[in-house]
Amino acid sequence: MTGLLRKYLCALALSLAVVSAGKAGTLLEPTLHVKPQGGGGRVALTLDACGGKTDTRILSALVENKIPATIFVTGIWLKRNAAAVEIMRAHPELFELENHGGRHIPAVDTPQKIYGIRSAGSPEAVLAEVESGAAALASAGGPAPKWFRGATAEYSLSAIAMIRKLGFRIAGFSINGDGGSLLGAKETTRRIAAAKDGDVIIAHINQPIHAAGEGVVQGLLALKQKGMTFVRLDDAEDVGNDGTTD
Repeated sequence: MTGLLRKYLCALALSLAVVSAGKAGTLLEPTLHVKPQGGGGRVALTLDACGGKTDTRILSALVENKIPATIFVTGIWLKRNAAAVEIMRAHPELFELENHGGRHIPAVDTPQKIYGIRSAGSPEAVLAEVESGAAALASAGGPAPKWFRGATAEYSLSAIAMIRKLGFRIAGFSINGDGGSLLGAKETTRRIAAAKDGDVIIAHINQPIHAAGEGVVQGLLALKQKGMTFVRLDDAEDVGNDGTTD
């Protein structure tokens, strides 16, 4: 990014912050839906790979059952999980790898903590998080990312504007499947199995010792048994709120 463009984006963020004075300090958790299909219905499965390792229970189930998924990966996760990335790259018909940031830092341009994680804290830091995530994916090979999901999936309005200016659509969701991978298997199964036509599910694929991972698998298999079709974000028309996709 040129210095001129960076200055422009930072200025844009500041002007939006002024215009949105009534929303000062407000964080947004955008929603996202794919266009309903009718019939058996369709849903989009999105999985965050924040850091740590790979939940092979989920990865194996996706491959064995031919369930497509959009995987949001951080630069941290990419460095530590080469074997999983190789499996995903070997199945381009199933896996779409997208940008979850370089260091898993919330895309919020004011200093604060979200779920105990310190935010980027400035426009420059938000830009660095998005750009470093994209660079990590480029280094790992494969198509350039088109989507971004920040850590915690919460954003400041001005950060959304900056990220959109960089050319990324922002991936909200309509069903929180695993509560940040902290839910038990039974509740995770229930939430995911309850998905309706057009829903976008968020869950995690980086916590192999959490009970939620088993629930993700069981919930997905329940949806498949009902006749639900799975799509990746790039494979269906979609709409998000708060200016995140249009």
